[in-house]
Amino acid sequence: MRGQREESQPNDLAPEVLKENAARSRKRKADVAIHLHDLDEEVAEFTKKKQRNCEPDWSPDTSYTSPHRCIPTPDQEEDQSVTLINAGFPHYSVNNIFATPVRCAPLPALCWASKDVVWGNMLAKDRTYTRDVHMMEKHPHLLPKMRAILLDWLMEVSEVYKLHRETYHLAQDYFDRFMATQTNVFKSTLQLIGITCLFIAAKVEEMYPPKLHQFAYVTDEACTEDEILSMEIIIMKELNWSLSPQTPISWLSVYMQVAYLKKTDELLIPTYPQATFIQIAELLDLCMLDVRCLEFSYGVLAASALFHFSSLELVENVSALKRVEVEECVRWMVPFATALREIGGSQIKTFAGVSADDMHNIQTHAAYLKWLDKAYSYPGVELDRHSSCPVPSGFLTPPLSSEKTEDLVRVNSAAMKI
Repeated sequence: MRGQREESQPNDLAPEVLKENAARSRKRKADVAIHLHDLDEEVAEFTKKKQRNCEPDWSPDTSYTSPHRCIPTPDQEEDQSVTLINAGFPHYSVNNIFATPVRCAPLPALCWASKDVVWGNMLAKDRTYTRDVHMMEKHPHLLPKMRAILLDWLMEVSEVYKLHRETYHLAQDYFDRFMATQTNVFKSTLQLIGITCLFIAAKVEEMYPPKLHQFAYVTDEACTEDEILSMEIIIMKELNWSLSPQTPISWLSVYMQVAYLKKTDELLIPTYPQATFIQIAELLDLCMLDVRCLEFSYGVLAASALFHFSSLELVENVSALKRVEVEECVRWMVPFATALREIGGSQIKTFAGVSADDMHNIQTHAAYLKWLDKAYSYPGVELDRHSSCPVPSGFLTPPLSSEKTEDLVRVNSAAMKI
């Protein structure tokens, strides 16, 4: 009777209910099939993979070895270790990220990072961001003097808008590297390229960069806002979005900080005299106007500028550079250092809204073009190569007492403290 009731019960249901239950049952089975794998299919797949010992073209009876058996098994070679190459990955290699850099790090022990890693990153940037020595040869309509005039004007704009020295040197790096990627650039486009490079550098470095219309304003309507934005995209693409080099002024800051460092925990706080830093920075700015600066790396340029205010021993201690690495750049800087010594340099400028601790970091403008002409006017001075000339030892020695002015006494005494 029970079996009869169970058999007769489904027949008592309405056809609509039966149809709904059948559809619901199929739907549940479909949902389960989505989330659950068939175990039988997984076992069959795994067994199929295990049985791939023999390929269609390979017979176990022959002496031919399967090409898929690249990794030696323990029963064949127990002593042979499996490397990436013999495991079938010849294109992959493992690099040691803690490798000691080529130049021994002169930095003190750091509590927030490894000094070798920090120094290695700085050296890697110096090798990566290279410039083309023959850049001007690609532009027959331009002269090296035009580059110097443009960079001098960018320094003047930087002072007007109270931009940092790092911002200006970034703009100079962008300009030189961008011009190396182009050919046959006309004089009429130089100002647009220069102000756009400064516009990009300000957005990278400054906390409160000037607005776009302010950069267009200083060009006296020679460059519009739309032209600056269009040139910005062109420059960024040509530079492959590589916008963070280790600039000469940042190298100089590191060298000066290491030279005057007394306590390790004060590495990130500037402890060097501002007057000395400004004098060396002016020599660096003057030398960078000459197109031959493209031959030297930024680290060598900063070390050579520091050498003219100190000694070779100090330069070797703070930069880990040897004499043979800096002597050519030091000789090339001699006319510029001589001109700067005779002129006496400029004094520290004050800026409204800038703290006293940050005054030396603001890019200032001086009569750099006149100083450049004075360096070029020295009789018998060759700015090309001085292979036979010995390296001067501390070229910027203090002048005679009768030649000193009241302002130069303080600057020279601060410079000789190094």
